[in-house]
Amino acid sequence: MAKKENKGETKKLAEKLLINRKNGFFSVTDEQIEKADKFCEGYKKFLGASKTEREAVLSTIALAEKEGFTPYDPDKSYQAGDKVYFNNRGKAVILTVFGTKGCKNGVRIAASHIDSPRLDLKPHPLYEKDDLALFKTHYYGGLKKYQWTTIPLAMHGRICRKDGSQVDICLGEKSGDPMFTVTDLLPHLGDEQMHKPMMKAIEGENLNILVGSRPIRDDEGDQIFKLNVMRLLNQEYGITEEDFVSADIEFVPAFKPCDLGFDRSMIGAYGHDDRVCAYPAVMAALTAKTPESTIITVLADREEIGSDGNTGLNSAFMRDFIADLAEKEGLVPRHVMAKSKCLSADVTAAYDPTYASMYEFNNSTFLNNGVAMSKYTGGRGKSGTSEATAELVSEIRSIFEKNDVLWQTGELGKVDAGGGGTVAMYIANLNVDVVDVGVPVLSMHAPFEVVSKLDIYMTYRGIRSFYEAK
Repeated sequence: MAKKENKGETKKLAEKLLINRKNGFFSVTDEQIEKADKFCEGYKKFLGASKTEREAVLSTIALAEKEGFTPYDPDKSYQAGDKVYFNNRGKAVILTVFGTKGCKNGVRIAASHIDSPRLDLKPHPLYEKDDLALFKTHYYGGLKKYQWTTIPLAMHGRICRKDGSQVDICLGEKSGDPMFTVTDLLPHLGDEQMHKPMMKAIEGENLNILVGSRPIRDDEGDQIFKLNVMRLLNQEYGITEEDFVSADIEFVPAFKPCDLGFDRSMIGAYGHDDRVCAYPAVMAALTAKTPESTIITVLADREEIGSDGNTGLNSAFMRDFIADLAEKEGLVPRHVMAKSKCLSADVTAAYDPTYASMYEFNNSTFLNNGVAMSKYTGGRGKSGTSEATAELVSEIRSIFEKNDVLWQTGELGKVDAGGGGTVAMYIANLNVDVVDVGVPVLSMHAPFEVVSKLDIYMTYRGIRSFYEAK
């Protein structure tokens, strides 16, 4: 007959062998919660000032320069503890702190992206129709189109005039600024629309932004509603309609980042994906002690549409930057890459009990359970991803636990429900060991996303611990 275990022994055995799934708040101190709340005040300021990739680069450089970072000079030699940044076309940025052992044992990388789903203007956007002036848009990234109607929008971006001069626009964020919107059909007339599949109810060509309704006071003119809008833009910014051809104009939600919930434990905002990982990565670089291996924080553009283009991580800009560092030390770049390690810092899906059927509970990530680590991302059958080695996952686990970093692991929903990728596969293609870490998000890719303050702070702690690891 088998020996019967007593209750005390069973409990000890369970503590030794099984995962403890209690909420993360029971694993942290009041002091850690206070630090998380304080850390997130800085994040909210960063996020509110960084609604586009250009603005995120400017905000990052401003923070870095306050901590002694200087522009990278490829002709200069650097010593351990030196801090530099490389600005790639105003849309991507690299922060570097040189380590005591330089690049000979590889570099440590944290890579995030700073673009988010939005509405971009077409090259010829302005038109009038039936006494209204509107902008034509081309949506950017994976979004649910119906979510972008009837919300206040702000206009951000840069217009480059024919003579080469530039003007930056940010309209709809300050008190008293006008805002913009995409209209929708009233429910009284919406029966046909509401019987369509959600993907068809709002079509991309109907994401037209309402920008004016008053004409030039001359009823004999042509396109007088459009002309009045263009007159105002010319007076304010000195542009003509043709200048839209050479412009990067984005319309984004005008919402301000805010505390969410009676307990203020969460932050609601536009653009958490992926600036909620970019900010902790930046702050980890700014606050890390002089590391052994050189550390590199990369904030890239274009991730939401495949990372292609010369500011995305499916390009050569990070590879070439690391190659420059390696060659300065007399090292072979490919050998440095092979010894390097990377945290691909991107968000993942937080478990949502309202839509529980789309998640596999035991392999989900949850708000307030800390930074999430994903051995792989991708879609059905692990397509469109790299997969971290067991050895690397073990190493990161050990770093987190030695440094009291609250962490969890999980997948992005059920196996056949869909999925999504990160920049990890492009960095892995350089022969770098990579694993995904990041903040779980509710309502990902919506105009108003939700994250936990504790998870943001633990992502910062996790990246910093990775940078400082011996």
